[in-house]
Amino acid sequence: MKIYVTYCSAHKNESLKNTGVEVTPDILYTSNRIRPFMETCKKKGVQWAIFSDLYGIWLAEEKNAWYEKSPDDVTELEFQTLLTNFNNRLQEYDEIYFYRPSPIYFQPLYRRLLNETKLRERVTLISSVSDIK
Repeated sequence: MKIYVTYCSAHKNESLKNTGVEVTPDILYTSNRIRPFMETCKKKGVQWAIFSDLYGIWLAEEKNAWYEKSPDDVTELEFQTLLTNFNNRLQEYDEIYFYRPSPIYFQPLYRRLLNETKLRERVTLISSVSDIK
């Protein structure tokens, strides 16, 4: 089994802020980086998820509430929790494609996550939505 993952964004549907309403990630995220990723995954019929700085792996069909959490604010304890979440939630996947469109800018938190995951041998970095197959 394979899955496509990308990291979260600060650009979210502001109408959901402070409402507590839980939605799927395609409703919450409005970023020009994430929208094409989600739309391509849906069009191709592949499994996908967002790596959230708060929730960890957030699968396409799951619902969560609006949140604000910067990767710069993740503590060491929170990082360890996110790493465990990544390992546990993606354990069943043989192929994990991590979408990061810019090889120049890649948040250190996500770089560290991919370096420290026990699944690192299954992870392939992709930089274009055309790599979603």
